Amino acid sequence: MARERWVKQRESELLDVPYFHIVFTLPHEFNKLAKQNPKEFYNALFRASWLTIQTFANDKKHLGAKTSMTAVLHTWGQQLLLHPHLHCIVPGGGINKKGKWVFPEKYQKNKRKVKYLFPKKALSKVYRAKFMSCLREEIKIPQNIAKEVMKKQWVVYAKQPFFGPKAVIEYLGRYTHKIAISNHRLTDIKNGMVSFKYKNYSKDENCKIMSLEASEFIRRFALHILPIGFRRMRHYGMLSSRSKSIDLNIAKEYFKLERWVKQKINWKDIAQEKLNIRLDFCSLCKKDTMILIETMERKRGPPIMKIKPNYDF
Repeated sequence: MARERWVKQRESELLDVPYFHIVFTLPHEFNKLAKQNPKEFYNALFRASWLTIQTFANDKKHLGAKTSMTAVLHTWGQQLLLHPHLHCIVPGGGINKKGKWVFPEKYQKNKRKVKYLFPKKALSKVYRAKFMSCLREEIKIPQNIAKEVMKKQWVVYAKQPFFGPKAVIEYLGRYTHKIAISNHRLTDIKNGMVSFKYKNYSKDENCKIMSLEASEFIRRFALHILPIGFRRMRHYGMLSSRSKSIDLNIAKEYFKLERWVKQKINWKDIAQEKLNIRLDFCSLCKKDTMILIETMERKRGPPIMKIKPNYDF
């Protein structure tokens, strides 16, 4: 339900432009720091990724306009090992100071095609500098780790752009509310062993089976429990809370689209539209005649932890 509500809210924010899927990854040498300082580490990842996009968007050589970004944090790989990376959706262009939409340099007006939003090699270099700077503001980076990561070539993966709002929404629904592993990947639990399916992307991408001791499976799963109150989905630029009602509507007006207005989405509407469940439907009279007569309040949840949990495992 939360996923469907989130996706429905995003539908009203879409523009009539191509959307790009950009993934910011990190060298595995950072994993120890991510375990020890998860909040500071992931905040630096979010901030560095947006600063990188913002740097290129502000540059007239590449765009020279205000753009936006929706970012979703994933911390896992197929084998449940720690693999922090950020999935980002960025529109193809932005709004300039005159209120006009500026498309990327390689944009073809008639075919509406563009190979990339910004140069990938340049993105990787700027991203590396931004991340190291942001992380140093949060925590102290051990010298040996800093030396190792600076030797490596960092990767910013840029997929082909989406064409049309439906493709964007389909992607968002698939990625936003995922967890490290879902039930359909579990194949067997017996004799203290947990077996699950995974894809080997480095070879043939075929599904394989991995079996782990229960304690090791739980350890790997627990690596991806985020700090309390941490927001793993964030919006920047035109989609930020501060700018959305102004900048997004300027873009909407340029493309002659319906203005964006903040709206509350009823869970019953989602159940009926997305899940085909009619909450007020009576199975006896075959009509929507059921009425609410009483609400049972849920019991109190567990107390909030006041001590910083130890993620060093």
